[in-house]
Amino acid sequence: MLLLPLLLVSMDVSVLYFAVPFISRTLQPTSTEQLWIFDIYGFVLAGLLITMGALGDRIGRRRLLLIGALGFGLASVAAAYAQSAGMLIAARAVLGVGGATLMPSTLALIRNMFHDEKQRATAVAIWSAATTSGIALGPVLSGLLLNHFWWGSVFLINTPAMVLLLVFAPFLVPEFRNPAAGRFDLVSSVLSLGAVLPVIYGVKEIAANGADLTRALSIVAGLLVGAVFIRRQGRRPDPMIDLRMFRDRGFSGSILTNLIAMFAMVGFAIFSTQYLQSVLAMSPLTAALWSLVPSLGVGVAAPLATQLARRVNRAYVIGAGFLVAALGLVALTQVRADSPVAMILVGAGVYAIGLAVVMTLVTDMVLGAAPPERAGTASALVECGSEFGGALGMAILGSVGTAIYRRDVTDALPTGLSHDAVHAVRETLGGALAVAGRMPGGTGEVIRRAARDAFVDGMHAAAVTGAVVMVGAALLTVVVLRRTRIAQPSDRPGPAPDAAAAEPALRG
Repeated sequence: MLLLPLLLVSMDVSVLYFAVPFISRTLQPTSTEQLWIFDIYGFVLAGLLITMGALGDRIGRRRLLLIGALGFGLASVAAAYAQSAGMLIAARAVLGVGGATLMPSTLALIRNMFHDEKQRATAVAIWSAATTSGIALGPVLSGLLLNHFWWGSVFLINTPAMVLLLVFAPFLVPEFRNPAAGRFDLVSSVLSLGAVLPVIYGVKEIAANGADLTRALSIVAGLLVGAVFIRRQGRRPDPMIDLRMFRDRGFSGSILTNLIAMFAMVGFAIFSTQYLQSVLAMSPLTAALWSLVPSLGVGVAAPLATQLARRVNRAYVIGAGFLVAALGLVALTQVRADSPVAMILVGAGVYAIGLAVVMTLVTDMVLGAAPPERAGTASALVECGSEFGGALGMAILGSVGTAIYRRDVTDALPTGLSHDAVHAVRETLGGALAVAGRMPGGTGEVIRRAARDAFVDGMHAAAVTGAVVMVGAALLTVVVLRRTRIAQPSDRPGPAPDAAAAEPALRG
């Protein structure tokens, strides 16, 4: 039951990939509006994760899950039948609010429903696999729906699942909350939003369009607000985030480790996707179907990691996962513009398996290290770290790849091209292929070959950078996490946080 909202929320991150041309023809958004149609969901989701995690600890995680399901379902209908770009942007923003309630609620409920370490580890492995599968399935499902229905169908598919959740969750999912959580701190909520949003926005804008003063100031402003937020949490008797949790090396180290894993997972995905579509000239749907192949190993790797961690110190298993990811990235440096598709699929599959091992085990460590009454906040911090890691991955690995691409493609361009043509070729691989298509005879083929070779060189540089980071993360993991252990309910003071104890508190 908890997998339903998780799959749909993760799918909504990527479901628009194929729908944008259809939306553009129908709603005719400006370039700025089109950008916000894409980005508003992720921005709102990231900005509200901490707030919603803390709110779930106070009002009840199942209650928040149901509120989020209702909002997500209604917003999906509004998005499907939007009559203007502004309406669609607003609906996507509400979808982000709903997503921010659903994701930490599902993970927090897992923490409270499964107190046994083995059972919880298995549940987290399934949770991690479902998240990865949702992101991978989004483009495929979008392409299939758009072949038969109008663009709104990519949103409308959310509604039946939310209805099922609203009907069955009250009977199948127990309620949990922290009866000693205190009043909800609205000021801290605003501060957390003001800290996360500018940083995520600035990093993503730098990744997409390069650095400038405005984007840098956005990041600085977010960090300053974040400092005020942390200071306020340290002074309040009932903080939104209990800063004492970060004194546990298992908790803080796992948050950092998960961030690094998402750095590689999201940061390199843009290269493999572009390689399939623009270098191997696959259609978007064909590329999306091929991109599912690496994710098949994730479904096997996650549960195997939990089994192995019962026999071997999980710090070493996590470190090994990072090294496997590094091996996969190194393998991708052997891919050429004319390589068979199997080469990139194998390399991507290997690094995805390694990172799946990492993310499964560190998520379980975060939940095990956090007090059960703070499970909502801990889950939100995991998700927030994932958003930061993905944004940093796109910014850093994307910048490395772009710098190499621009250097190599400029050196290989034929003479006599106009300034506008050279600028378009240097900006993106897609722009270069568009210019090549307009050029006569051999000139177009020279540009096309130069751009594809330069892109592959940039991909190699990003892979090497990612591999170095993965090796460093493996060493850091062993140093920081090897002496940590996950506390069991009996280790903690006070009554066991089981459903029977939580329900009366809620009813009262």
